[in-house]
Amino acid sequence: MTIFLPSEGRTRKISTIEQAQFWLQRAWPVSDHNRDVALEKIDAAMDCLAPVGAARAAFLSAVGSAGFHADFPAAA
Repeated sequence: MTIFLPSEGRTRKISTIEQAQFWLQRAWPVSDHNRDVALEKIDAAMDCLAPVGAARAAFLSAVGSAGFHADFPAAA
């Protein structure tokens, strides 16, 4: 998925769960509940303790609460 950062006028491509985790931990501009939940769900999914879909949904909630927009590539 591609994340559009309106405040910076640029995009960021996130294509792996590791990239999402790294970005949330190191470069996320908003430290809020949605970010914390996304990190918890991603960590659980990486340890095979939660579905990847739950981690993705939590990440998308964090994207929205940070004021970003997500764009998904078209299916082939």
